[in-house]
Amino acid sequence: MSTLSHGTGPSVVLSDHSPHSSVPWRALAPIAVAAALALFPAPEGLPQHAWYFFAIFAGVIVALMLEPLPGGAVGLIGVTLVAALAPWVLYGPQELAKPGFKSVNASLNWALSGFANSTVWLIFAAFMFAMGYEKTGLGKRLALVLVRLMGRRTLMLGYAVVLTDTLLAPFTPSNTARSGGTIYPVIRNLPALYDSKPNDPSARRIGSYLMWVAIACTCVTSSMFVTAMAPNLLAVELVRKTAKIDISWTQWFMAFLPVGVALLILIPLLTYWLYPPEVKEGNEVPKWAASELAKMGGMSLHEMLLAGLVVVALAMWIFGGSVINATTAAMVVVSLMLLTAVFSWEDMITNKAAWNTLVWFATLVALAGGLSSVGFVKWFANSVAAHMDGFSPGMAMIALILVYFFTHYLFASITAHTTAMLPVMLAVGSTIPGMNMLQFALSLGLTLGIMGILTPYATGPSPVYYGSGYLPASDYWKLGAIFGVLFIAAYLLLGLPWMAFMS
Repeated sequence: MSTLSHGTGPSVVLSDHSPHSSVPWRALAPIAVAAALALFPAPEGLPQHAWYFFAIFAGVIVALMLEPLPGGAVGLIGVTLVAALAPWVLYGPQELAKPGFKSVNASLNWALSGFANSTVWLIFAAFMFAMGYEKTGLGKRLALVLVRLMGRRTLMLGYAVVLTDTLLAPFTPSNTARSGGTIYPVIRNLPALYDSKPNDPSARRIGSYLMWVAIACTCVTSSMFVTAMAPNLLAVELVRKTAKIDISWTQWFMAFLPVGVALLILIPLLTYWLYPPEVKEGNEVPKWAASELAKMGGMSLHEMLLAGLVVVALAMWIFGGSVINATTAAMVVVSLMLLTAVFSWEDMITNKAAWNTLVWFATLVALAGGLSSVGFVKWFANSVAAHMDGFSPGMAMIALILVYFFTHYLFASITAHTTAMLPVMLAVGSTIPGMNMLQFALSLGLTLGIMGILTPYATGPSPVYYGSGYLPASDYWKLGAIFGVLFIAAYLLLGLPWMAFMS
């Protein structure tokens, strides 16, 4: 066994099992969970086929946590099982009875729907950006510059990541593009400078720390600015349509400001305490980085080409939102990388991590979307509403925020979560006498970014950092739970009183 702390301070116990080992119980547990749930009758108000779907979904989540197989394989098996059993788990009697309805074709379209999701391909493009940084050496150069300037202390490297993300966030309405496509390709080059390797015990030297700081801070900045993540803008539109309330950029920013500032200051420190790097500082590292930069000499043509293409991508992500989709912009730049020989087609098709992540996330998007289409999410939200009688407006608001936040364990997309649950939650809130609907709507919307910390599939950049090899599944799930509780606690303790004071 190992812990999340090396030295003083509290520790969280982690197991040392290696991913994808052949321990039988890890393969049998997901099957047992799915079978056990399926044997129970559906709860009142929920169609039986929706309950069967949820049973399979629960089994997939358990498999993703235990990893008897790689995540992509688990997701593929999950959607295949649902598609094969579609008449019993995906469609109700009314749909099956419709003239001309063919569940065979419809289930296949559903199973493949995740591969048409724009975020899935934006994640894939982020891996291509990372490969470009690696192939050209630009990533190493940037990492060396960063280490030379701030590399004496690991904690300061954490703050460098936070500062970079915060500066980009207001102008980049995609946390996948911002963190997965811009920040990750740079910081993934840093661990090797400290001999910290992915999928290796040396990952904890510094790589694990940096990767967790990066995903944690981008979740906070995604909540801090309404323009930092596309689902925020969707939430504002849904609030306008559902609750007839307009939320401005300034209202959103000011409502989250004290929570955001506090968490951005604390994330590198909390990670340093709960998941500490083994390398704390190195007086000789900046000197070594300077000497390595001298050995590299001037920038090569491919480095300059890649740097120019990255600037083009950033410009399109920041300023081109009304003209070109963030994913389209990323794929344009990936195509230009191929045309300019930043990397080859052979490099692209042999990038196993990128293709594995694409399959994994695409299948999870389909499975999570299925929860909504079979009616499970709406049933769950309505069940919560039925238990709100007798709650004061304040207590009801806190309870609904907690439900809204932690049900994100069921979603592989913040957009899907927003679309499926925000209107229902707003409808529930409107039935509670004395509820401040502006504060309630803001309170729900502002959790969208921070809920991305919960799971390896919770938000766009999550699979990128999970797939880096520096954050083992057991570590990711436990850290996600710990930081999820810390984030929502800070939000409730600081954010709600601040919003009440503002109003």
